[in-house]
Amino acid sequence: MALFLSIFPIALLIYLMVKRNALPSYVALPWIAVVVLIIQLIFFGTDITTVSANIASAVIAVQTPITVIFGAILFNRFSEVSGVTNTLRKWLGTINPNPVAQIMIIGWAFAFMIEGASGFGTPAAIAAPILVGLGFNPLKVAMLALVMNSVPVSFGAVGTPTWFGFGALNLGDAQILEIGSMTAVIHAFAALIIPIMGLRLIVSWEDIRKNLLFVYISIFACVVPYFFLAQVNYEFPSLIGGAIGLLVSVFVANKGIGLAKVEDTLDADSVTRGEVTKALFPTGLLIVILIVTRLQQLPFKAMMNDATSWFSVQLGSLGLFDVSQSLIFSLKNIFGTTTGASYKFLYVPAFIPFVVTVLIAIPVFAVSGSKVKDVFVGSFKQTKNPFFALVGALIMVNLMLVGGDDSMVKIIGRSFAAATGEYWTLFASYLGAVGAFFSGSNTVSNLTFGSVQLSTAEITGLSATLVLALQSVGGAMGNMVCINNIVAVSSVLNIDNKEGVIIKKTVVPMIVYGIIAALVAFFIIPIFYTV
Repeated sequence: MALFLSIFPIALLIYLMVKRNALPSYVALPWIAVVVLIIQLIFFGTDITTVSANIASAVIAVQTPITVIFGAILFNRFSEVSGVTNTLRKWLGTINPNPVAQIMIIGWAFAFMIEGASGFGTPAAIAAPILVGLGFNPLKVAMLALVMNSVPVSFGAVGTPTWFGFGALNLGDAQILEIGSMTAVIHAFAALIIPIMGLRLIVSWEDIRKNLLFVYISIFACVVPYFFLAQVNYEFPSLIGGAIGLLVSVFVANKGIGLAKVEDTLDADSVTRGEVTKALFPTGLLIVILIVTRLQQLPFKAMMNDATSWFSVQLGSLGLFDVSQSLIFSLKNIFGTTTGASYKFLYVPAFIPFVVTVLIAIPVFAVSGSKVKDVFVGSFKQTKNPFFALVGALIMVNLMLVGGDDSMVKIIGRSFAAATGEYWTLFASYLGAVGAFFSGSNTVSNLTFGSVQLSTAEITGLSATLVLALQSVGGAMGNMVCINNIVAVSSVLNIDNKEGVIIKKTVVPMIVYGIIAALVAFFIIPIFYTV
């Protein structure tokens, strides 16, 4: 019965998300959190104080991802209102008339960079309309956007799926870095095949063959710096890899290297170098601020993480509220328990760099006060649904972790271990994909199933680092078939009632991705890592 009740909430959640007239994640996840709460109180007999402390901790912890989401939405809304997106659309469309070049530059490299900076579904929302504007079929573009936005996702939004998604597991920084390193190795091998499968959704095999040299130049231009950076950092691989890949892809396309010549039939407005430079200013500033505040060699990272207490106040039985000198807001000893939670106002990539970048760019682009107000108000409104989804996910995860060795996740882990033993590495990525499928987020998938994966690895004697890397890869590849993402990109492109058609096409590269992940885990990872 304990096993059944531990698995039941997850099974119910999957059902609610995939059934006809499925519930969106912002409805399903909070309800499942209530189900887990009831099971904890009635069946497991968890005391109300422990349950309440974990719920309060989740509400505080959710501020980290939700403020990142708000910042990303704010940045992209500002880009639309200021004309930045329109200028970039014109520029990217006139680099080379070859459709393969346009797809790789916009659908691969540009989206790769945007994923690294923003994440949370913004790459497809930005890149897909540009491709449709260049004359590509909207339905095919929707499929391509979903497939291409997989390799960079584990390090999307400045590495949020990795550093925050596994944050609840209390892993050391060195282990999180190694998880990121292994994750990048698996993604790098998948990148040899997955972008080709994405391209095939739009162009013929013949077109791919004629332009194969350029395709792989563009792939390697993103993946090589991504791979090497992931060996020393888990925040910047996608952002820096995408930026380098975009620059290289644009340069090579301008020179026509590796591209078949095609007639220029695109009637596009030209843009001046000055207009392009100005349009790239916000993204460039964003990248510079991120690099300056994240490099270990500079003093700012340490300053923004200084936990030295500035002042504290006891909030009755709720707990001790503490503010550090670097504005880390913490609630400790919640309801007299050892449970606590904190929010790093300056270090979480929200106010810095997104809000700061927008505030600096407002006068540069002379955006009116009324438009600025609309951008901020609209961004707040757009974060409402993700907030409820993430609160539900975090409460569910926190409550499923209650109980130590007798917690719900430990029970699930033991059952997985008994069923698969040493072969769990074959299935680990697909569990991550299931998490992304119903939640729409690699971060939420890692939050939801990271503890299950860790428990399974510990019980079977497998490398916890490798299994968690496979979880992260799975959460990224699951974006291809995620209902939320499919609905979002379809809405942006005004595609009606084609979700089933899209998922039938994107599930194939997702399955292939999982096979590649398992093969790399078995044969490649052991060569370079002790597992």
